[in-house]
Amino acid sequence: MSNPSTGPQVGVGIALLVIDLLAVALLLYGYGIHGWADGYNGGNTPEAPRFAWRAMWCLAGGAAVTGGGLLAVRWHIPGTVQILILGGGAMLFASLSARS
Repeated sequence: MSNPSTGPQVGVGIALLVIDLLAVALLLYGYGIHGWADGYNGGNTPEAPRFAWRAMWCLAGGAAVTGGGLLAVRWHIPGTVQILILGGGAMLFASLSARS
């Protein structure tokens, strides 16, 4: 199996970068909404940390599956983009879930 050329890899990497950043932004928006709603939740358990925990696992799983799969088929540029962006988002949400 030969390595694919760099041009298609860069194109796919840019497309996945946009999609990944959109996914992380939407999850951050959801976390913010949960945090805002927790302010009106009274004395109940806050929901935002549990949302951050679920988002962390979704992003970590996505990084492992898509990034690992792309690296396995020798698409190094998009695989690295997936691992860096989704893995970084997972670390962000892990820190958000640990703050409370």
